[in-house]
Amino acid sequence: MSFRILVVAEQKNGKLANVSYELITAAGKLGGEIYTAVLAEDATALASELASRGGGKVLAVAHASLNYFNDETYGKVISALIAKYKPQLILGPATFYGKALFARLAALNSGAMASDITALKAEGDKIFVTRPAYGGNVLFDLTAADGRIFFVTVRPKIFSESSSGAGEVIAETVDSSLLASRSSVKEMVSETGQSVSLTEADIIVTAGRGVRGHENLPMIKELADALGAGFGASRAIVDAGWIAYSHQIGQTGKTVNPKLYIAVGISGAIQHLVGMQSSKTIVAINRDKDAPIFNIASYGIVGDLFEIVPALTKKFQAVK
Repeated sequence: MSFRILVVAEQKNGKLANVSYELITAAGKLGGEIYTAVLAEDATALASELASRGGGKVLAVAHASLNYFNDETYGKVISALIAKYKPQLILGPATFYGKALFARLAALNSGAMASDITALKAEGDKIFVTRPAYGGNVLFDLTAADGRIFFVTVRPKIFSESSSGAGEVIAETVDSSLLASRSSVKEMVSETGQSVSLTEADIIVTAGRGVRGHENLPMIKELADALGAGFGASRAIVDAGWIAYSHQIGQTGKTVNPKLYIAVGISGAIQHLVGMQSSKTIVAINRDKDAPIFNIASYGIVGDLFEIVPALTKKFQAVK
């Protein structure tokens, strides 16, 4: 069976998120007909970029009200595209935006939904996705019931970014009534102190209670900056008020999957491990040789982080 797949690209401030290209790669693994939807104030330029990188038939919806993400408006517009093109599978990112949007889309279209998946495959006329559960200790496969559209969010950094491919841009217009919303976004303000998105970062440096106080966080941030890395935090230091919640990684924070994860002063509570244990390489720095974090670490450094971190920072700055 040939599947028709709709990829929902994510854009922020008129720039495509890297995860959009990862979704195209994921869709390509099923061998179906790929459509990609991009909503923006100026969608044409973004659509051309997606088309040149394997996005297939790229559906560009341009309007000033689509400049900022609004799940109510986006949900109605994408539902209109679904009704027109009738895809069996809709793929989106397991990001803040994607999770909010896809729950709404599944409800609006009486569809089935699977979130935060890490693999997908086609068997006959069925699409199966793999989703981790219980902190990643269990993996199970899901599929949609016959006749139901399958809405799926994909964990970032699982698939490589698509780099090339022929495609075409289709300019779409929608009824103006779909653009009305009970709320509107006037502006988007970037939070200071985080130059690299945690969900898209290839490298993340995370601080835990072992740093002893908020006054020592700049030392950890300096290491992150030297590596061009995202700067994360454990729940313990977020709850202590040392750093904003937007940095939190774990069961009640962000789930990340970088190529390199450096845990500084983190003991390794299960709530934290849930959010980062799928990282490709994990380096743990802790003075307690029996800390649980070492059970999942690729490399462990036992010692005083106040000596180790500055030494690493100096070394990385020297080779930059």
